[in-house]
Amino acid sequence: MENLYDVIIIGAGPAGLAAGLYAARAKMKTLILEKNKAGGQIVTTNEVANYPGSVEHATGPSLIARMVAQAEEFGSERKKDTIIDVDFTEKIKVIKGQEKEYKAKAVIIATGATPRPIGCPGEKELTGKGVSYCATCDGDFFTDLEVFVIGGGDSAVEEAMYLTKFARKVTIVHRRDALRAAKSIQEKAFKNEKLAFMWDAGVEEIKGDGIVESIVFKNKKTGEVTEYHADEEDGTFGVFPFIGYQAFSDIFKEKIELDPSGYIPTDADMKTNVEGVFAAGDIRVKSLRQVVTATADGAIAAVQAEKYIENNFEE
Repeated sequence: MENLYDVIIIGAGPAGLAAGLYAARAKMKTLILEKNKAGGQIVTTNEVANYPGSVEHATGPSLIARMVAQAEEFGSERKKDTIIDVDFTEKIKVIKGQEKEYKAKAVIIATGATPRPIGCPGEKELTGKGVSYCATCDGDFFTDLEVFVIGGGDSAVEEAMYLTKFARKVTIVHRRDALRAAKSIQEKAFKNEKLAFMWDAGVEEIKGDGIVESIVFKNKKTGEVTEYHADEEDGTFGVFPFIGYQAFSDIFKEKIELDPSGYIPTDADMKTNVEGVFAAGDIRVKSLRQVVTATADGAIAAVQAEKYIENNFEE
């Protein structure tokens, strides 16, 4: 069949690239499809310190460049295309892109998820330069500095408490006058001496010349606008928005099982509810979204895809 691949991987973040490496190394005809540049969220990280075995001063882009090279060294093909539809109803899966249509015996979905941005001026420009969406990844960089956490749900408060291990002060900025987090989490937060709270506040702008230097807040009730400037000795501070994530799963609605938030449930072997379709990385329902868990998912998905093909397709 023309244009038929053994495995098509949708997404070229760490999960997709790891899957591509393992699939191609197993001598499967492998295609990685990505609408943007490879890398996913990790390419916005200036330093990757918690990925096992990463070299000193490794950056998100340098780690991804090595992953891309490894996947290609083993023979995986990579194409840039935006996927607009999928058909998983038949044994041969069909992936429809803006550029062309692709067919595969097995599919690995690795489209990922992205943090919801605040949407204020300066946020995008200063991401990775004081603005971060991952406390586990970047908390250590703000040791003895001040940090602002934007949000009031479970993840925001839990991440804020985690950041108190590093920062000298963490302020939770919430647009309401009470947290939305579970009561048990709130109780711990209010007992934490390093935590402060700014109620009824939203972020209007984040400012800085190459690094975060100030942040502008607006009181939702009074309309008062205030600007916080970095301590002169510090020179900067951290801004961590935790207002939710968006799963990149719209094209899979009614094609595959999704949870209420749009994530894909899988078993431990990355199998979805559709035979021959696997999911890996941040798009999965999971407790920890990190590069190390994404690459593990990708490896498992590729190995399981190989087993599926061996058992369901004759030579």
